[in-house]
Amino acid sequence: MPRPVVFDLFHTLVHGADDERDRVVGEMALVVGVDPAALVSAYHATWRDRLVRWDVEETVRILAGRLGGSPTDEQVARAAVHRRALARRVLGRVSPATLDVLDALRGRGHRLALISNATSETAEAWADGPLARRFDVAVFSCEVGLAKPDPAIYRAAAQRLGVAPADCVYVGDGADGELAGAAVVGMTVLRTTEHQDTDPGWAGPVIANLRDLPARLEEPAPIPSATE
Repeated sequence: MPRPVVFDLFHTLVHGADDERDRVVGEMALVVGVDPAALVSAYHATWRDRLVRWDVEETVRILAGRLGGSPTDEQVARAAVHRRALARRVLGRVSPATLDVLDALRGRGHRLALISNATSETAEAWADGPLARRFDVAVFSCEVGLAKPDPAIYRAAAQRLGVAPADCVYVGDGADGELAGAAVVGMTVLRTTEHQDTDPGWAGPVIANLRDLPARLEEPAPIPSATE
């Protein structure tokens, strides 16, 4: 049986658009009446909370309040709409080559799963993007209250696939210690550098482009993990 493949999302399947995210948060700050640079800084500082606890409106209200703002419900709603529009744009920017790779893997019998450290607007936008219909399972940190590299989030994805973690290949750029987390639960790990060379210290195998992935999966010997 072809092995299930578990993917990271940002900087693996789509570019993370980090600069654009900061620009959008700065624009949201103007809507809710706080300093743009301060709100961008607050967004960065509360990354883990936003991954597993707060939705878009909660984030805007909490962070604006911490910065001395008192936004109205209408202002919060306008800022949230701006943030959600960004999520839709980012998820819509999947390259045709990436979609071709996913289609090729599915055509060869590989089941596909996603594990993403993502805030709520990404999870909300997922179903309407071009990636969703190509995946059997999608696990978002904001929905399960867990974030990579917590071993439980990898086990959750494998459980939804109906397989053991050791049966899976994990593909990611390496942000948030995700590669080590996947290796801990027994997944075979491949680091990708197509969008960003996030974890250059990772000792395991690397693919420079997702187009190389189907061939790697066809190799007769198992891909070695960094813990072997």
